[in-house]
Amino acid sequence: MIGIIDYDRGNLRSVEKALLKLGYSARILESPHELTEMKGIILPGVGAFADAMTALEEKGWVQPLLHYAQSGKPFLGICLGMQVLFEVGEEHGEHQGLGLLPGRVVKFPAGRKIPHMGWNTLHQEKSCLLLEGIPDEVYFYFVHSYYALTVDYDYIVGTSDYGVKFPALVGRDNIWGAQFHPEKSSPWGLKLLENFGRWVHGDADISGD
Repeated sequence: MIGIIDYDRGNLRSVEKALLKLGYSARILESPHELTEMKGIILPGVGAFADAMTALEEKGWVQPLLHYAQSGKPFLGICLGMQVLFEVGEEHGEHQGLGLLPGRVVKFPAGRKIPHMGWNTLHQEKSCLLLEGIPDEVYFYFVHSYYALTVDYDYIVGTSDYGVKFPALVGRDNIWGAQFHPEKSSPWGLKLLENFGRWVHGDADISGD
């Protein structure tokens, strides 16, 4: 079972429908107590970094998510859900994130229309299970005004460009994040979610071993 975290900041139904279309069991989780039943989780998100962290705190998700991350089970953040995996977000001041990935989330520099909205290519910096069967430089759907500025290049798996080259797919071990919306990025977004589902159900190893 794949759990989708409900903290009133996510595109929950779209993610759920995409997983069900792929044949995976998925459940929208309204309580942290449900985490123990999940083989993998997805943290979606739309909106502002600070609001997302406040909502996670108020609904009691922060510590259970950190504990789940330590379990080694698959954990995927999408869009804002990817951004809050980092240590700090600079939207409307400086705010602490979950700290599961090193770096901070900063605003796009002036010179381009913000938000970055629409289709953009993903350049694969390295191979990983989530990208298996997905060609390099295919298009995914983005909606965001801020991007991750990581201090460790080893976490960057795929990049896109919007006046500045930014991490679009990041991760290591069991913690991964996609800046784009795979649930809105057919067919390649569905392929990425299919790969995540294979990993969750033990049909593939994220390490490639």
